[in-house]
Amino acid sequence: MASRWTTSGSLVAGVAAAIGASACCAGPLLLVLLGVGGAWGAHLVALEAYQPWFAVTALAFFGVAYHRLYLRPTECAPGDTCAFPEVQRRQRVIFWTLALMSVALMAFPLYASLFY
Repeated sequence: MASRWTTSGSLVAGVAAAIGASACCAGPLLLVLLGVGGAWGAHLVALEAYQPWFAVTALAFFGVAYHRLYLRPTECAPGDTCAFPEVQRRQRVIFWTLALMSVALMAFPLYASLFY
């Protein structure tokens, strides 16, 4: 039985959850930097209660992507795109880039006071 989650789908979901986890703290700062009034940022603070849930969800999706990239890579027929080592290497680079950026976003509440 094929898995419902592809590597790219897991990465997209993980990044979306990481953005949700940082929306309470990074969102208002980003809106102020873009010139949008502070009232919009005040509404994003309501998401702070959901930050742990977003973070756990993001980590779960990145775990699925890690599992599909390293622990149990998909089996490809010769000639398929996924059979080329360059494609797999590129997927792993994209995974680590997005994972590190997402961790920085999720950890933003820890160092947000440096910006305010």
